Amino acid sequence: MMKMMVLGVLIVSAAAGYAQESRQDVSFSATGLFGPQVNGNDVQLTSTGALGLLASYRYMLTPRSALELNYSFAQNNEKFGTSYLPYGRVHAREQEITGAYVFSLNFKKNYNPFVEAGVGGLIYTPIRDYGTNLLDTKQNTNVGGLFGGGLAYELSPSWDIRFEYRGFIAKAPDFGLANFKTNRYEVISTPAVGIAYHF
Repeated sequence: MMKMMVLGVLIVSAAAGYAQESRQDVSFSATGLFGPQVNGNDVQLTSTGALGLLASYRYMLTPRSALELNYSFAQNNEKFGTSYLPYGRVHAREQEITGAYVFSLNFKKNYNPFVEAGVGGLIYTPIRDYGTNLLDTKQNTNVGGLFGGGLAYELSPSWDIRFEYRGFIAKAPDFGLANFKTNRYEVISTPAVGIAYHF
């Protein structure tokens, strides 16, 4: 009987310890936005680099597996070139809304490498200002895939710094203009560095 009581106390203690572990975190990061040159249908699309912001929420399913929701925001210029219009320019707001699965490891004491993969959308919204010379543009929402990996360095049980590479593959935007459809996919690179709070 004594053994059963001791075993019961150990199980309850372990469960209480697990329940007190941080199961969620939020992070805020600065990101870079780098798109490739895309060529297709006699259209060339280039994107300028930009800085942006990324907000993420993670819920830990197990100590190594998590689900993540992301929202990012940046502004850049998309430049189109064709044989009849050598320089079409759209100043655009680019927003990302994604969900991902994250797998992480504990390496040494404070280093936690991770990889992630998921799906979501990129929303391209033209801004009608001096940076846009194509005035009949429309908002694009392109669905695609998110992938990446990085390293979290634990500062304390509640805080860590995250360094990560994130890539998003989706169809290149055309802003509703048939003459600027490349019908090609692009990989947009969004490296990020930020801080996370665990609770």
